[in-house]
Amino acid sequence: MKEVKKLGINTTCVHVGEVKDEQFKGAVSPIYPATSYAFDGVDVKRYPRYFNTPNQEMLHKKIAALEKTEDALIFGSGMAAISAALMAFLKKGDHVVVQQVIYGGTYNFIVSEFDKYGIEYSFTESDKIADFKSLIKKNTKVLYIETPSNPLLGITDMNAISALAKENGILTMIDNTFASPINQNPVEFGIDIMLHSATKYMGGHSDISAGAIAASKTHIEQIWKTAINFGGNLSDQTVWLLERSLKTLNLRVKEQTKNAQIMAEYLEDNKDVDNVYYPGLKSHPQFNLAKKQMKGFGAMLSFELKEGIDAMKFQNNLQLIKPSMSLAGLESTTVSPTQTTHALLSEEERLSRGIKNGLIRFSVGIEEVKDLKEDIEQAIKKAKS
Repeated sequence: MKEVKKLGINTTCVHVGEVKDEQFKGAVSPIYPATSYAFDGVDVKRYPRYFNTPNQEMLHKKIAALEKTEDALIFGSGMAAISAALMAFLKKGDHVVVQQVIYGGTYNFIVSEFDKYGIEYSFTESDKIADFKSLIKKNTKVLYIETPSNPLLGITDMNAISALAKENGILTMIDNTFASPINQNPVEFGIDIMLHSATKYMGGHSDISAGAIAASKTHIEQIWKTAINFGGNLSDQTVWLLERSLKTLNLRVKEQTKNAQIMAEYLEDNKDVDNVYYPGLKSHPQFNLAKKQMKGFGAMLSFELKEGIDAMKFQNNLQLIKPSMSLAGLESTTVSPTQTTHALLSEEERLSRGIKNGLIRFSVGIEEVKDLKEDIEQAIKKAKS
């Protein structure tokens, strides 16, 4: 696959990073489940924790091709990827500037672990560049962003973040989970390291736990040196499932994105809904920025029901849409961030980030939108009674 850059997105999803079945010529990648490989007379000493089994190695190529980077690594979870990336570039005495509204697990990792290692951190007040700039110190090593953000779908200017970081010799990292490589390639805006919970869109079927990092070969090499000590590798059975899932990534995400736009517009016009957060709405304060840096606005949105309509009663009365912990599967799901993704934050911390108790995060699937609308209507009616 020497002409990867010239391949179409569906072709890349299907063919780049395949493990060739040279023996039987099967149509899909064979699985190499061995945990022990030869050490003498071989070019590569393979071991699962070294991230270099045949299935791992080839999947790295597919993810790198999708994110348009030189290299990639896969992990056992999104947090395994995020923690390895941060700890690879931070040491005692270093400082990191972190966007205010990020995934709750990342926030909890930073505030729970960094003090132990003497790593300083500052959270911005918003996603505005001035906030990042004001927090940069002489010992700042990383700017960490998430756009669109979880769960309020805020948009951060990646070009501006990249320029600010380069002016100060700082590394940039982004959680690109919500957009996926289909709707956004941050490397095109100068971002250094792309992070994913591959459990979400990359897996796409609600049956895989995985994480991914895409970056330059130099940065991946440094992350690898830390990652092999943390031991967050992914089993080859799951690697195989993830490669299978990535073959349909573009088809799935495009259909979900199309549905999300329709559902966001429907909810915005719904008299029983107070607020809708979706970057594809013209009412979104960063709509123009999202349009500039995203190829599609994604399949995630959040909304708040009118006062007096209980969010949990509404969700418990849904019949097609599943109240569920995770997101990005083929099926549409909802969740209350205050009880799940951001439950480790105090109520004061959540409210300071605009995450109200009645906020509902909506992961839009591939169902017909007519059916989704009808399900929401009947659930609202029951939640009112």
